[in-house]
Amino acid sequence: MIRTCLALALFLAACGDETAGGSHDPSSPGSHEAGLAAFEAVRGVLQHPRCQNCHPAGDVPLQGNDSHPHKQLVQRGPTGHGMAGAECTACHGPANPPDSYGAAVPPGVVSGWHMPPPELPMVFVGLAPGALCEQIKDPARNGGKDMAALRAHIHDDPLVLWGWDPGFGREPVATPHAEFIAAWETWARAGAPCPGG
Repeated sequence: MIRTCLALALFLAACGDETAGGSHDPSSPGSHEAGLAAFEAVRGVLQHPRCQNCHPAGDVPLQGNDSHPHKQLVQRGPTGHGMAGAECTACHGPANPPDSYGAAVPPGVVSGWHMPPPELPMVFVGLAPGALCEQIKDPARNGGKDMAALRAHIHDDPLVLWGWDPGFGREPVATPHAEFIAAWETWARAGAPCPGG
């Protein structure tokens, strides 16, 4: 029993003393620093090729681990789903093809392959950490999402989750999804501080 109580006390201390009756002060220096460190983990995921390839600075999606411009002259299109007659789903099906098809076959996802719409491109490529952070939090630039909606998006959206299961020959996001979610939550609890801010 004593060991169990001691283990519980150590666990609660490691969790920042966030017991049911405790309080969490997001303005404290420790949590601000923890929030900034957590955002660096979040940034590393968002700027991984699996994520940033659909969040380029222009209207041409990127491909591969080297984030080269998409072949076949693919364009974002008026809704983010490609141009008429060359929609993303013309090549990208509802699931990754079997590994036996090889690495050159387009991957797929059940929710339909797409980029953000042109009026809200959510650029990840080439942004400094502070600018990326501010963009993510700004509902005018992120599709009207508050922090709770963003959290749901990164946890549940099939296209987001695809980054961790990109199919044969593609490098998945290096940070495990559970660690990404934990970093997001740490950042959010700290008040979502931005580097340089």
